[in-house]
Amino acid sequence: MSTLSTTDITDVGHGDSLCRASEESPSAATAKVKQETLSQTESYGTSHNDLNDTLLMESGDIKMYPTEDTPVPEGQPVKRKKGPAPKMLGNEVCSVCGDKASGFHYNVLSCEGCKGFFRRSVIKGARYTCKNSGRCEMDMYMRRKCQQCRLRKCREAGMLEQCVLSEEQIRLKKMKKQEEETARTSAVATPGPAPEMPPLAPEQQEMIEKLVALQKQCNKRSFLDRPGVTPWPQSQDPLNREVRQQRFAHFTELAIMSVQEIVDFAKQLPGFLELTREDQIALLKTSTIEIMLLETSRRYNPAIDSITFLKDFSYNKEDFAKAGLQFEFINPIFEFSKGMNDLHLDEAEYALLIAINIFSADRPNVQDHELVERLQQPYVDALNSYIRIKRPNDHLMFPRMLMKLVSLRTLSSVHSEQVFALRLQDKKLPPLLSEIWDVHE
Repeated sequence: MSTLSTTDITDVGHGDSLCRASEESPSAATAKVKQETLSQTESYGTSHNDLNDTLLMESGDIKMYPTEDTPVPEGQPVKRKKGPAPKMLGNEVCSVCGDKASGFHYNVLSCEGCKGFFRRSVIKGARYTCKNSGRCEMDMYMRRKCQQCRLRKCREAGMLEQCVLSEEQIRLKKMKKQEEETARTSAVATPGPAPEMPPLAPEQQEMIEKLVALQKQCNKRSFLDRPGVTPWPQSQDPLNREVRQQRFAHFTELAIMSVQEIVDFAKQLPGFLELTREDQIALLKTSTIEIMLLETSRRYNPAIDSITFLKDFSYNKEDFAKAGLQFEFINPIFEFSKGMNDLHLDEAEYALLIAINIFSADRPNVQDHELVERLQQPYVDALNSYIRIKRPNDHLMFPRMLMKLVSLRTLSSVHSEQVFALRLQDKKLPPLLSEIWDVHE
């Protein structure tokens, strides 16, 4: 198995680079909150050997789901059309084991047992073994005997992993609901002078100042590397293959700089190096694209509906499309960026959100959940205190900001679909991006 070296990468930052859950898990967890380049030509000179010192990744492919325009591979489940679930007659049976069905769960008519089994398996990233080489016939008896075949039958029936809410998403939804109820109660109460908020604790103030300084330092390094980026072609010929490749290379090189920024920033976060090498890798591999999208949103310019990288590289939706990205991925990025822009966050709030996102204990393959949660808590507390001081009259800002992290999880799954589509177009990602996103050719 390969691993991502978090100690050998020298340059880092945060730059470029929608299934709604059909129901919510009944358990409330305590887990914390939480992208054919010119590598096909000689102009992009990164090799696997150059990256072996920086990235040695865990094996395992990203879960990729085909878009509407992509044919569904044979044997794969077909998504049920959007809309209300059909009415139950009372005699329906579970599509997995044949027991009495309780409703549509995760896109499939199933019983409570198979619903809970599928949810637990997805959240825990469980791997099961069949003693019968995966040939068990699933029924109410065998469902307790062979978990691998039960999970396989769930997927064959059409259950969708992206429709399972993570424990953190459930916790955030409950937190937002509680905050909204508190705000409504406060609105009914007799208005009085706003209580004076205590200042930030010295250690919180020091932490925030350090995070902001780290971000500026990482962004400055990327700015100095700007001359090495493949120029954006001036030709507008949509049929010119070389021009299309050059645009794609331009974006992938910006993405590489962003990945390096993120790793560099993470390595300097207080507490990150306390984690094992394996947990550092697990956190970085799953949070990188979300942080790239978060950083992309802070570079959004609503006046021209464009995103600016490295101070003078501005791109609208059409530019992203010309580089080979699909509007199914482009539009959600711009919508998310607009929403973030409406919050008017400052550098400290962005930096704290990024740190919280990195220390997300519910990421796949994380081993020491307790340590990750403990490391994340000071950043959550600091963000809460900072917001209460800066925005004393906006009681919903804190849960609103945390819910943006949930939106990033959805965008991350859309990104996986985009990567899948790029592979169908025979667009080869640079080795670093292939490794960080678990793309295996």
